[in-house]
Amino acid sequence: MQKSTSPIDPSLIPANSETKGFKGAWIMLACAWLLGFAMYAPMLCIPPIAHIIKDELRVSHAAVGLLFSIPVTVLIVLAIPSGFLADRLGTQRAVGIGAIVMAAGSLLRGTSESFGSLLAYTALFGVGFSIIYPNLPKLVGLWFPRERVGLATGVYSTGITTAGALALAITLPVVFPMTNTVQGTFVIWSAPAVVAAILWWLVAKDPPLPTHSSIRTATPSRANLPSYSLWKDKNMWFIALLLFFNDIHFYTWSAWSPALMMKKGATPELAALIASCRGWAGFPVIFLMPWASYRVGLRKPFMWGSALLLAFVSWIAIYIPLPFGWPLMVLVGIATSGTFSMILALPLELLPNEYAGMASGTVLSIGYLGGLVGPWFAGRIMDVTGSFDLALYILTGTAIVWALIGFLIPETGRRAMGHR
Repeated sequence: MQKSTSPIDPSLIPANSETKGFKGAWIMLACAWLLGFAMYAPMLCIPPIAHIIKDELRVSHAAVGLLFSIPVTVLIVLAIPSGFLADRLGTQRAVGIGAIVMAAGSLLRGTSESFGSLLAYTALFGVGFSIIYPNLPKLVGLWFPRERVGLATGVYSTGITTAGALALAITLPVVFPMTNTVQGTFVIWSAPAVVAAILWWLVAKDPPLPTHSSIRTATPSRANLPSYSLWKDKNMWFIALLLFFNDIHFYTWSAWSPALMMKKGATPELAALIASCRGWAGFPVIFLMPWASYRVGLRKPFMWGSALLLAFVSWIAIYIPLPFGWPLMVLVGIATSGTFSMILALPLELLPNEYAGMASGTVLSIGYLGGLVGPWFAGRIMDVTGSFDLALYILTGTAIVWALIGFLIPETGRRAMGHR
């Protein structure tokens, strides 16, 4: 596919263009769902077998936490360049390249014989992950009208939550026994990435250019003001911090929930099953919370409300016995998953269209620092203290700060816009 030389400014394409009603939009959304699943299943198969990796490779909890979060580390570096790559090659080609690299890295993990090689191949997996992830929101924005972007984002995000729930639930009792090796487990969980890469190159495509009659006139924007600077826009920093704290909780709970349940007396298999409740609970909520937000016409109560819920469950997790782990993980899933797609949509709602690509890349780079810091720091605390209690207290504090930002960020719901 050649790069278009059309003078049409993509920012002038109307959100309700006839091209966006094409059935290809739903085919692309299905591909995005599969990519989301393929990105997260190979990552989230690590927590259930973290104790095996630690013992076999003779590494610390902090090292396992780094292994889990290394794809996010690469994302921090490559999020903005990946957006530029898609602008240069087109979203279809860029994501396709990322899918091939991701599948190759995932498969190569099955050949690792040391922690160093496992970390290197996981980083290669992370390169593909990092090319794909920043361009999924862009893909949705290209194919769907703005009023449906939140719903479409929720749809492909369920691929992420499904991957997490399934990988946590079946890796130890079902997948690991197939080969009884960590390497074999990684190879088996590479299958979704391989299938996603093949399917993407077979059916995925960029949306066709609209006709000249469908082009609208540019509307005034804050970005046209001489004094405007994206870096001075406090809303961008608010959005980045919301994602940062969301990712601290999502990745820390994902990485260490099985270990926490084992500390409370669960077997490894039971601990992984309890931890998987986070993903199963998040699956419907990732639809229902944005839907409820649109129905109510408000966003902010869902942002700070989810944060306060996480502050409560992080604190109470220190004291509750094992049987209460089931509802605890359900509440974590509700609080972390429900606002995820809403946060990803905020750059489109609060920032000028002209800066949407740069803003999204910057938000992802800053936000996913939380996915790196959280799991590594919690593992380090476990190495030093032998307990997750301090990590849970810190999670309580970060959730309270998240709630404060949720109060400060502007309301983008229809009630704030004066609509019924």
